[in-house]
Amino acid sequence: MASYKMVIDLTHDAQAEQKKDGPGVRTPFADPDAGRADATVGALPDALQRGLTALGWPGLMPVQAQAIPYILERRDLVVQSRTGSGKTGAFLLPMLERLDPASRDCQALVLCPTRELARQIYDEFQRMNAGLERPLRAVPVYGGTAYGPQIEAFEKGAHVVIGTPGRVLDHLTRGALRLDALQMLVLDEADEMLSMGFYPDMLKLRRFLPKTRDGYMFSATMPYAVQRVGQQFLRNPVFLATQGGQIHVDRMSHRAYVVDQMAKDRALATLIEWENPTSAIVFANTKREVDYLATFLTNYGYDAAAISSDLTQKAREAVMGRLRRGELRFLVATDVAARGIDVADLSHVFQYDVPQDREYYVHRSGRTARAGKAGVSIALVTPGETRTLRDIVRRYDLPMEWPDLPAEAALASRVGQRLTHLLEAGLRGRTNLERERQARFLPVVRQLVEEGEPELLAMLLDRVYQASLHLPAEAPVAGDAAEAPADAWETAGEERGARGEERAEAPPAEDASPATAEADAPAEAPKPKRRTRARADDSAPASETAGDAGTPTDSPAAGDEATAKPKRRTRAKAATETPDDTPPAGDGAADEAPAKPKRRSRAKAAPTTETSDEAASDDATSDEAPKPKRRSRAKAATADAPADSPDA
Repeated sequence: MASYKMVIDLTHDAQAEQKKDGPGVRTPFADPDAGRADATVGALPDALQRGLTALGWPGLMPVQAQAIPYILERRDLVVQSRTGSGKTGAFLLPMLERLDPASRDCQALVLCPTRELARQIYDEFQRMNAGLERPLRAVPVYGGTAYGPQIEAFEKGAHVVIGTPGRVLDHLTRGALRLDALQMLVLDEADEMLSMGFYPDMLKLRRFLPKTRDGYMFSATMPYAVQRVGQQFLRNPVFLATQGGQIHVDRMSHRAYVVDQMAKDRALATLIEWENPTSAIVFANTKREVDYLATFLTNYGYDAAAISSDLTQKAREAVMGRLRRGELRFLVATDVAARGIDVADLSHVFQYDVPQDREYYVHRSGRTARAGKAGVSIALVTPGETRTLRDIVRRYDLPMEWPDLPAEAALASRVGQRLTHLLEAGLRGRTNLERERQARFLPVVRQLVEEGEPELLAMLLDRVYQASLHLPAEAPVAGDAAEAPADAWETAGEERGARGEERAEAPPAEDASPATAEADAPAEAPKPKRRTRARADDSAPASETAGDAGTPTDSPAAGDEATAKPKRRTRAKAATETPDDTPPAGDGAADEAPAKPKRRSRAKAAPTTETSDEAASDDATSDEAPKPKRRSRAKAATADAPADSPDA
């Protein structure tokens, strides 16, 4: 496996030179057109000018002025722009010009991460749409609401569908929504959609998209995973950023949260739930804090493990192996124990303590953003540590942000929507039989709600959500299955559905005896015989074999399965192969303890009727198809030897 080595020069001059030469990571998208002028209000089509008037906007915001000309020219586009920069108007305004109100088909699909954002986009579209002579029809689509009104809106004709990937996928699989006439696909806040866990649904939704369409992706951040989504859904897109034609994205995002010392552990859990990283390292200054945080995160429900200087090399390698294979999401470590850690796909670094050595902040942050990818470094600081961190930021010229912790209500809404998406995705994957089985619990659910006992349902939901935290996080990676053509996903889904229907409709198999089953089975060519574990010359002589005195050694008769010829042996040794120190049958030793029932071979047992030696020989040398060698698994000691055998 190829390794990646990153050298960090911490001197002030080296940091300044690095920013001058290359501020970040170059994207895989096309550069903006050189010399292209931004759009102006006077140069816009009449429909867009009426939309601006209806919104009450005096002019275009920078992101709108840069993006609208590309969208009107039907060129795919990737835009990096912060929330509140006006990016919503950048993709909604061109719809007023490009969509046909005379058609009843869905012509534009806007995917976004939350129901609140879907509702916000819908309300803004309705406002600008009011200025048109023939208004366009839009419908918001998201989980947690009834399907009926959304389906009715589709039937009336919805030109623009705005919703979350999970619920849109539900309507597509049910056949309530069709995208055959789709012209514009918009992925709004793509980084948040990945954080909410919508990536698998986005891949499944892709097979319903027409081949001829235009695609536009907007995101506040541009990490590696978001860039991969742009490559998967768009065709040769142009990359725009709000920093005036910048063609790079920041390699690292730095954020610091000021919290009280006694609330740092809860703040860490809140940020982990909010960010939902695919994998991360949590740094602490002391081994005691490392052990405490690993225990705290594990008890909280996360998949976490600790490494420290006390860990043996074998145990350390085992933990690091889990992290590299994606089986461990959170690693808690000290600076000394983290030396030599090189994991290419770490998305986040959490700094639980401000490092005692200022240089360690840069070393910690360098654990992510490896191999040319982008990453996030989050620091938790107490009010007394803010001055130290500001000195680090000033010394190394870091682009630090100082946001507030997410509010409890906002976090609950985010987790609730993530859980709703998880449950709806599970429901889509259920077979008809599973849906029929779960229907018996609907009265129980209604009764619990009516009787005011939501704690029981909350317990079940918490169990489902916590179990999802231990599953490998799904995110775009190089060479993943998302590169498969769209029809491959469709074929896989159809095959799975067909298998489910077969299980539901297949009649129960009729009972049949082993003899009947083998008689009805078609004859097959005999398989090569496997030699016994014991050599052939170690077998018991034919004279000692019960009932086979006149039987040739190459023509076995019934009851002589342990003859000298190397045939497939039974699991238990044949009774005729007695060791030299074992008394023969009929001795007193045999009378003292009853013999254990002999285990029958897998080959079918021979008939227990008395058969003469001549008849057995004739059967063995006849031209008929060879008899099956495998015996039934049922034990039948009486069938291992003829009735006239001395052992019988």
